[in-house]
Amino acid sequence: MIRFLFVALLATSFACQTRKVTRIDPSTEIDLSGRWNDTDSRKVADQMIYDLFDSDKFKDYSKQLGRKPVIVMGLIRNKTSEHIDAENFVKKFEYVIHNSNAADIVESDEFRDKLRVERTQQQDFADPATAKLFGKELGADIMLFGEITSEVDTYNKRRVVNYITTLFLTDIETNRRVWYGQNEIKKYVKN
Repeated sequence: MIRFLFVALLATSFACQTRKVTRIDPSTEIDLSGRWNDTDSRKVADQMIYDLFDSDKFKDYSKQLGRKPVIVMGLIRNKTSEHIDAENFVKKFEYVIHNSNAADIVESDEFRDKLRVERTQQQDFADPATAKLFGKELGADIMLFGEITSEVDTYNKRRVVNYITTLFLTDIETNRRVWYGQNEIKKYVKN
């Protein structure tokens, strides 16, 4: 009898701990912890891309080239104390640039190396009529760099976090900065 009651009590406690998962629209803003999240990443990327394409310096650079600039993504460093997937942020930025028709994007060094290995192997193993040639890569004009930093102020059970995202495009040949953008998100968290 005692064993039966124990098993029944155990089964009841597990039944009360069921998890419910609901699919929601990815654009829904949810902030559970107050830390950097997907909404922040999306908002900052959207605003900074708008700032880039609206920039007179970027427009002048494009006019001087006489064509769409070619961009390669450089390093965007996370200099905050929390985990931020900077690569995910970069992908949001790349996606909009790619679809904007305002600039072309070439692969980053990580992927370029993989393409070069494939091209090398094609020289030995592919039909010569379909093997891709060396020396045909599109050279980048400008490289995107940046960093995400944060300033934190805490008192009692309250916290204010100010995230500062700084991005800049630099001409690869001259090292001249073509565009400089900055965006801030401030969060007030009260426990």
